[in-house]
Amino acid sequence: MDRRRALKTTSALLTVTPLAACTGRLQTFATWQQAQQAVLDLLFGEKLVQGNPWNLSQVLQHLAQSIEFSMQGFPALKGAWFRSTVGSAAFAVFNARGAMNHDLSEPIPGAPALDAAQALKLSVNRLLAAMEAFAQFSGTLRPHFAYGELTKPQYERAHLMHLANHWTQFHAKTATA
Repeated sequence: MDRRRALKTTSALLTVTPLAACTGRLQTFATWQQAQQAVLDLLFGEKLVQGNPWNLSQVLQHLAQSIEFSMQGFPALKGAWFRSTVGSAAFAVFNARGAMNHDLSEPIPGAPALDAAQALKLSVNRLLAAMEAFAQFSGTLRPHFAYGELTKPQYERAHLMHLANHWTQFHAKTATA
């Protein structure tokens, strides 16, 4: 392992502007239940996704994939060196800030394609089912594709920050004349 390179990368991560890639208002979820309610609420108020080629259904499928893969295993992992240095440092920075920022239109490596035609209700139900399965999960969690090994509380925090990061791009649909 190149210690100097890892320290430089960590230093660079610590100086990144918080939420640089985010648009819209900051949304945070303090609890799993609060996040579940926010997902359910999407069925009762039309939202548009801004700054992303994915529609709302696709974003929810992406979020569900992330939670499902934490239990089943991610289809592709970054190298062990990356996960143990850059990836774990990125998670540490996000965790300390209580907020994550990432490319909101980047799919999970190796994940199945997101279905643009899938009904919103199906995507909401899938995400809620993934969240419930995670809450009840007592098995061994799989390494995150970038962050590496995470405990269940760390994974929950990562998922909550991931949800909140995507929520920054949701905006109420306005009527057009």
